[in-house]
Amino acid sequence: MAYSGTIKSYNAAKGAGTITPQKGDTALPFNKSDLQNQAQEPREGQPYSYETREVNGGNVHATSMHPKQNHAPQGQKAQARQQQG
Repeated sequence: MAYSGTIKSYNAAKGAGTITPQKGDTALPFNKSDLQNQAQEPREGQPYSYETREVNGGNVHATSMHPKQNHAPQGQKAQARQQQG
């Protein structure tokens, strides 16, 4: 089952981060290997779709993560509107 959430944090040096589910549950950890496009680093506040898996006796992690399409941070959206007219 696919879920939606927002990147809460990502540490490129460690290759690990957390994602906050859209439903407001506790943030889930993920590793760089859980990203479908490992060449693209997630940014804080960026929306992602993901699935979950249980590890280490029931701990839930995000996996199969990919960024949601057509997303621009709020500042970029405002700039685009200003440029359009």
